[in-house]
Amino acid sequence: MSSVDEIGLGPARSASAADHSRVRPGGTHDAAAHLAAIVESSDDAILTKDLDGIVTSWNEAAERLFGYSAPEIIGKSITLLLPYDRQDEEAPILARLRRGERVRHYETVRRRKDGSLVDISLSVSPLRDPAGTVIGASTIARDISERKQAEEQQRLLLHEMDHRIRNLFTLSASLIRMSSSEVSSAEELATIVQERLGALARAHALTISKTPRAGAGDSVGLHALLETIVAPYQTGGDDPRIRIVGGDLDLAGAAVTALALIFYELATNAAKHGALSSPSGAVTIEAIVEDDTVSLIWDERGALVEEVPKKEGFGSKLERLATGQLGGDIEREWQPDGVRIVVTIARERLGTSALI
Repeated sequence: MSSVDEIGLGPARSASAADHSRVRPGGTHDAAAHLAAIVESSDDAILTKDLDGIVTSWNEAAERLFGYSAPEIIGKSITLLLPYDRQDEEAPILARLRRGERVRHYETVRRRKDGSLVDISLSVSPLRDPAGTVIGASTIARDISERKQAEEQQRLLLHEMDHRIRNLFTLSASLIRMSSSEVSSAEELATIVQERLGALARAHALTISKTPRAGAGDSVGLHALLETIVAPYQTGGDDPRIRIVGGDLDLAGAAVTALALIFYELATNAAKHGALSSPSGAVTIEAIVEDDTVSLIWDERGALVEEVPKKEGFGSKLERLATGQLGGDIEREWQPDGVRIVVTIARERLGTSALI
């Protein structure tokens, strides 16, 4: 603590310019007046109090920080600044001061005049009389609200990064595990996993904000997600092969992952064995948005279905995931010229659900 804390200054505004002019240059009073001017012009709140916690001086920065003017606070207890749940903080500080100890950079919370709370860093030093007896304390308080907010934002970002990385590892492992049963070679496994991760990357690219003011992880529209997933199979012109109709709604990041995987698999299967494998085939995706549920209907037409598949593949495993993790259900109806698949999901789960 600087020498400002070690001298028994009176009220920070007690020495006027006229008083300063009468002090002999180089004298003790001149030094005290100079230090008082430094205290008054400081950007940090500087105050003094006696050993009973009664405020004895108060600079302009203290007024700006806490909202009390010097006449309002001088002569009153410093506990006026303590929040109701921190009233027990002052006694230990005063006890340390009576023993001649300092309190350095103590981070806490104080209450302003308007009742709002502010994060501050306190440094408290004992004030002594000419005989060396502790008669009070000098306190420097610094507003650390911005630093605290920055630290909290950093903590949240690190937590979110950790959460997303863990999910990415888990998701990648699941994709590899479930895809391995469909392939016969490492090269084929690498290709199919790369394609599936690429589809997810394109879907998640929609959730990255395009403006500096918006935050990462912004919501994405259901139609925009579906259009991104089926884009590789789409045809141009006024009559697209894949039509997306019905209601639209916002999806959160976790729901984006789940729905992107499901509809990527539906599109891939349609391209391999279903309607999209035929030049005349077409798909309609209809969204029916109700108060409690959302129904997504995948309707393929133009493909000859000779036999209903019996082997459980990746898509069937995703159906179980959708039922358990999205709080939904998938029903499949095979028809002579295609298949109709209805994905029903609880609407409230679309913002909080996770695939894994």
